[in-house]
Amino acid sequence: MAKRKPNKNKIPIKSPQDIKEMRVACETASEILQATAKFIEAGKTTKEVDLYAAELIKERDCISAFLGYRGFPGNICISPNEEVVHGIGSDRIIKDGDVISIDIGVVKNGWIGDNATTVPVGNVTDEVKRLLAVTEQSLYEALAFAKEGESLADLCGAVAEYVKPFGLGVVKEFVGHGVGKELHEEPAVPNYRPYGRTPRLKEGMVLAVEPMINGGTPRVRILDDGWTVITGDKKYSAHFEHTVCVGLHGPDILTARPREATPELLGITL
Repeated sequence: MAKRKPNKNKIPIKSPQDIKEMRVACETASEILQATAKFIEAGKTTKEVDLYAAELIKERDCISAFLGYRGFPGNICISPNEEVVHGIGSDRIIKDGDVISIDIGVVKNGWIGDNATTVPVGNVTDEVKRLLAVTEQSLYEALAFAKEGESLADLCGAVAEYVKPFGLGVVKEFVGHGVGKELHEEPAVPNYRPYGRTPRLKEGMVLAVEPMINGGTPRVRILDDGWTVITGDKKYSAHFEHTVCVGLHGPDILTARPREATPELLGITL
């Protein structure tokens, strides 16, 4: 789940034991995300997908990190097509050609795992496939900087710098965040290079890195439900996220899963 407003608290450092325990929550979140992605198909409603994920969360002896958070009414965030983030399961029927972004966070043994993906349904256009491929790759461009001594600015900037040549819109109003025992910890992790000085990353920092990229304008607006964020021009959006621990020599992706939107997998070239 994207953070709205940063605060000014110190960035937490997790101990090796903390990371060991958090890895369990993150691996569980990844398993649930992958199973839910496979459940998505034309003809189902987004509410059915939400309830399916809720059952998986219950079966794995954890709870939704999102349900009830600041009043959020869904078990997961499920955002079709023009919905960027924070979509709520409803009677909306999933159709061939849609893309469905799902953001799933769980709490297990007091620790949070947070991850997201965007699922193409049936016959999506090459333009949409390109959006998915670029968004997923921008995530991995950023994750490469999750190591001791790198700057937070370089990690954040890697997203927009990769996306820019493709003419897509990088959402600025909603950002990634630190994560641990709280869903939203310091630091804020925007998908563009922030102004001013940013901290150097240290081993044990844990970040939820989550590019939100639009097929057209970067502008967004929030619907009357107070949650659902949509693109300003109604073009499709994509959202991919991992929880990553900053490592001494490189990133430790706690929500690791197989790549889903490479050009090869989607049958396109960039």
